[in-house]
Amino acid sequence: MPVRPYTLAVSDAQLNDLQQRLRHSRFPDALKPDSWEEGSNPAFLQRLHEHWCNHFDWRAHEQRINRLPQFMAQVDGQAIHFLHQRGKGPKPMPLVITHGWPGSFLEMEQMLPLLTDPAAHGGDAADAFDVVVPSLPGYGCSPAPTQAGMSSRQIAALWKALMGQLGYDRFGAQGGDIGAGVSMWLARDHQPQIIGAHLNYIPGSYRPPLGADQKALSEQEEDFLARSTHFAASEGAYAALHSTKPQTLAFALADSPLGLAAWIVEKFHAWVDHPDDLEQVVSFDTLLTDIALYWFSGSVHASLRLYKENRQNPLTFKPGERVGPPLGVSLFPKELPMPPRSWVERVFDVRHWEQVAHGGHFAALEQPQILAREIRAFFSPLRGGAGF
Repeated sequence: MPVRPYTLAVSDAQLNDLQQRLRHSRFPDALKPDSWEEGSNPAFLQRLHEHWCNHFDWRAHEQRINRLPQFMAQVDGQAIHFLHQRGKGPKPMPLVITHGWPGSFLEMEQMLPLLTDPAAHGGDAADAFDVVVPSLPGYGCSPAPTQAGMSSRQIAALWKALMGQLGYDRFGAQGGDIGAGVSMWLARDHQPQIIGAHLNYIPGSYRPPLGADQKALSEQEEDFLARSTHFAASEGAYAALHSTKPQTLAFALADSPLGLAAWIVEKFHAWVDHPDDLEQVVSFDTLLTDIALYWFSGSVHASLRLYKENRQNPLTFKPGERVGPPLGVSLFPKELPMPPRSWVERVFDVRHWEQVAHGGHFAALEQPQILAREIRAFFSPLRGGAGF
């Protein structure tokens, strides 16, 4: 099908079903009702649940979402939902931005005008972008894949085809979390089309060539591997479950909105840069809009299963392999374990490596001004050579 405008429309029946399930939620017992130590804080979930039942207005947020420039396209047999906002400047550069889990395209909502119309927000019109923000298959408004094999590598190929449908022969890529992996696969597999890739996370699956015939690990690299191992042991249960038995978890999350909220909220609390009060950075309404997108999609199994697909198709490299398009990395202080620059430079041409003052794993949502500034700074010197 050709690219067509898209309107999000949740039915009254879906809303009524959600309300009924929320009203009949059962809360588990807890030895520490005010603690995040053993998972989602029961007292926090009680307050979030009360807000969801009595104060959260999905229709108001649905109307807000539908003011965004949304579209749907058929790309190599997969329906893809995406935002597409053209830039205001002398020659905007095309840029595809990819979200991760447990986020959505809505993470980019506040950042969209900062990139498409920088002159209206204290920037330079010469730094404008045409921005495309697809929803990963099975996330939000993109339907789930109908067969196995849809890893971040295959998604990168879909994004390249989507950008081609939109008339963009060359473009930049940006992403965090799973979106960082998609962006790295774009840079690796589609080098002639990629002007550069900017990341605010380095995927844990990324492994450069290692071994006796490679440069010895530095002290910083050894420390990174130790921190990654500790994170996997203490905080990585969710990823282990997603990447091994996603279907079992999907039964619970597809049946209980409270369970879905608990599974997602724990990660926001752990990964957002906040002063021990998540609501100061991410409001209940923002959390619930994201959670509701997962709920109404009806495809939470696919969002979990992507971890299994990526485990089966990891981002590993052969000895001597180099990736040509320039890479930029912005390091946010509350991010998951990040490697040193040398670890990434074993394969990639790193042109920008910047530590910023504030922000965490959901950088576009938490600190849109900072991330937009970093994206503009990385791509600015690449524009002339790329014709932008």
